[in-house]
This record gives sequence, C-alpha cells and structure tokens, in this order.
Amino acid sequence: MRRTLDLYARPSLWGLAFLRYLRSWWYMVHLGAVAIVMALSPSTYNRENRLSAARYIYASTWQVLPWFALASALISLVIIRIVLVTAKSYGLSHFALEMVVRVLVLELIPLSAAMFVALRASMAFDASALGLARAGMSPQAANDEALRRLRRDMVPQLLANAFGVLSMAMVTSTIVLVLAYVNVYGLLPWGLSDYTRTVGRVFSPTVTAGFVLKTVFFGLAVALIPTAAILELQRYPRRVNVTVQPGALRLLFVLLVIEAASLALKYI
Repeated sequence: MRRTLDLYARPSLWGLAFLRYLRSWWYMVHLGAVAIVMALSPSTYNRENRLSAARYIYASTWQVLPWFALASALISLVIIRIVLVTAKSYGLSHFALEMVVRVLVLELIPLSAAMFVALRASMAFDASALGLARAGMSPQAANDEALRRLRRDMVPQLLANAFGVLSMAMVTSTIVLVLAYVNVYGLLPWGLSDYTRTVGRVFSPTVTAGFVLKTVFFGLAVALIPTAAILELQRYPRRVNVTVQPGALRLLFVLLVIEAASLALKYI
C-alpha cells in the first residue's frame, strides 16, 4: 500500500512503473510463445507429461463438463424462449432463430466457457502453492521449488485449460443449436431444411473461422495469463501481496478485448 501511495505521490516514478508494466506484458507474450513451441514439440510428450496432461484435462474438463453443459442449457433455454416470445410479439418471428444463433452460439457461449474455466482456476489458487508460506524453507528456496514445479506442470496445464474452453464451447453450442430447433420447430423433422439454411447463412466461412479463432484465443488467454502472472511473482517475490488469482484483471481485460475485436470485425 505504501509503495502504491509513493508511486502516485512521485510523478518521477511514473515512467519506471510504465516500463515495468510493459515488461510484464512482454514477459507474458514471451512465455506464451515458449509454451506454444513446447506444446508443439514431440519431445515434450514423454510418458510423465502425457499422464500429467491427462490428469489435468480430466480435472478441468470432464469433471465439470456435464454440469456446465446442463447449467448453460437451462440458461440458454430461458433466453431462447424470451427471444422467441419477444420476436413474435413484434412480428419478427422469422428473425428469432438467427438472433439466437448469433447471440448465444457465436458470442455468449464461448465467453461464458472462458470465464468459467478462469473462475475455476482462480478458486483453486492458493498463495501457499507459490512457495511463499512454506515452513522450514528460505524464501529463495521456496521460490525456486515453486518455479520448478510450475515449469514442470506448465505445458500440461496450458493444454488442459485450452482444451477445457474449446470442449465446453463446442459441446454447449451443439446443445443450444438442438434446443433452438426444438423450440422453433418442435420435435418434427419438417423444419430441418429451413433450419439448416438459416444456420448455414449465419455460419458463413468467415464467421466460422472467426468463431474458431476466437475460441482458441480465449483458451490460450485463460491458460497462459494466470500462469505467466504466477511465474512473474516468482521472479519478483517482493510484489507478492495478493490472495486472489494473479493476473485476474489482466485476463478479464484480454477476454473483453478479444470479444470486442471479434464483434468489430463481424459487424463494423
């Protein structure tokens, strides 16, 4: 707190703070590039890393995917009914299905999947896991041990978090598309031709590529930013004064920037 007050009280330190801020962002980008190269390298996937990645994927995806899909389906069902009733009251029923697909499938579901994975990661964060409160170890030894453990688990965690966002977004989007058809046309198959034509008009090649890229970027952001923030805390232990997930605000900012960029490219 005192360092923050000194920073605001002394404008001469603003330049140093800005350079430190830029260095923090550069460290995150550099770590992301290294992690992606490691993830694409066949030598990374030895037996130990494969088992570790499988455990992380099971814990971050399979254990929560049914509950996330169920909760998302219930909320989406309510939104679909509201959109259909509102569109019908204004005589715009023929636009209701396209609106549901654009709003829910293209925008809300990928963002909610990324936020859910990020929230799950933040709830699992414990400051003692950084080696900062470990009894019987010096601060430097605790930091070295935490850094070694994070390096060992970094790639499996990155793969698991990115896979979690992708799988949750894809599975939930499929469920919502089925719910949208049932709500608009019922259980009869006579509306399939009109339904596929409407959905195909929404999912043009450009929009589909943008949807996939946005989901991939969401997964990379959720996987990378908290890990980079934790590793940066190991390099600068004097800055550790938080008990929440490191990098949470930066992650939220990046997710909003990705979503805003996606909207701008599609509709502006």
